[in-house]
Amino acid sequence: MGKLYFVRHGQTVWNVENKICGATDSPLTEKGHEQARETATELKKRIDAGEVHVDEILTSPLSRAHDTAVEISKITGIPVRVEPRLIEQNFGKWESTPRNGEDFKLAKQNFIDDYDGGESMFRVAQRIYNLLDDIKSEPDKVYLLVAHNGISRFIMSYFSNMTNEEFAAFGIKNAELKVFEF
Repeated sequence: MGKLYFVRHGQTVWNVENKICGATDSPLTEKGHEQARETATELKKRIDAGEVHVDEILTSPLSRAHDTAVEISKITGIPVRVEPRLIEQNFGKWESTPRNGEDFKLAKQNFIDDYDGGESMFRVAQRIYNLLDDIKSEPDKVYLLVAHNGISRFIMSYFSNMTNEEFAAFGIKNAELKVFEF
């Protein structure tokens, strides 16, 4: 069976300000660039030791993920390609509001809601699951996906059963590397 690696982008300005980024393009902070380089350096060590093999990096088109992917590519030499399906969910009216707001926490449990002009959880699941099905159909190729915390929820739900509450609460740290096996 094949493998898939995932990295969340490095820290952004809006992460520091505790705001929901969603499809809004908040840039990396200097710490975010540093986190990406640290992840890349660790990945490079694992590649050089023969523990990890990655053929290509697929990245969200948003600058915070793309810049993270480029930092990783510079250090590892792995080519980067933009994959539009990896863009973060558009949280509509919740974009730029506090990440830990109780109303938003409840709203994330409504999977059909498009948040007044955003994108429903079902729509995001459709595009991410389709992408993962496409990747799974190429068992000889190993990808590193560089994307967003929201996207990590959908990837985790593809590989693991989760309750709605577990799904809504799931998250990973900035520049954290995860591995998934098909």
